[in-house]
Amino acid sequence: MPLTLAVQVAVTRLHAAGIHLATVTAAGMSRTRPTAPWRAAMNPHSRALLDAAGRGDAAAVRAALDDGAPVEARDSHRRTPLLLAALHDHVDAARVLVAAGADPDAQDDRDDSAWLVTGVTGSVAMMRALLPAGPGLKVTNRFGGISLIPAAERGHVEYVRALLRETDIDVDHVNRLGWTALLEAVILGDGGRAHQEIVELLITAGATPGLPDGDGVTALEHAERRGFTEIAGLLRAVR
Repeated sequence: MPLTLAVQVAVTRLHAAGIHLATVTAAGMSRTRPTAPWRAAMNPHSRALLDAAGRGDAAAVRAALDDGAPVEARDSHRRTPLLLAALHDHVDAARVLVAAGADPDAQDDRDDSAWLVTGVTGSVAMMRALLPAGPGLKVTNRFGGISLIPAAERGHVEYVRALLRETDIDVDHVNRLGWTALLEAVILGDGGRAHQEIVELLITAGATPGLPDGDGVTALEHAERRGFTEIAGLLRAVR
């Protein structure tokens, strides 16, 4: 495996394990997270709203909003109530916040947003709860990826299916690692049935099979190297 690809895989695996680096270097590019001095003023109403959203208490969320809590209150990591609800898949609380005008694209100090998080959790219900808020389909996470990419990596079949059917998400978006959703499904997937279905869904949605990674390696070549016979067959069929 080329050194640059090995670094990319290591960084992404650390991310999946919940280990987050302040500086990420991949394919000759580095990005340092700014240390913003901003911190939200935490008044009692804001704290009540954030706590209610985090535990999924929709009634308490509504009560905190009625008491004057700002819908875009932030905690010490710049997480909004909607982001906290999305992180824990509290759909009812999220619906209350969306109805109150919450921004699904508000990002925290790790560049996560409520919308982007749905690609990590794979929650179709949360995805649909956020759609009426008009999420930005081009907003990216700290790796330069849109919600489709982590969903493809993690094998979230139903989420990928719903996202492709119900939005006009860019199926060929390339993240900062040089990977599309198709490439990530092969490079970081396990080659099993879930990833086979995702590859098929992406191809059907118009993904470009021959689009290579930053080292010039295509999804088919990765599949062949990893012994993913079924996925390789799907990719050869559309060459």
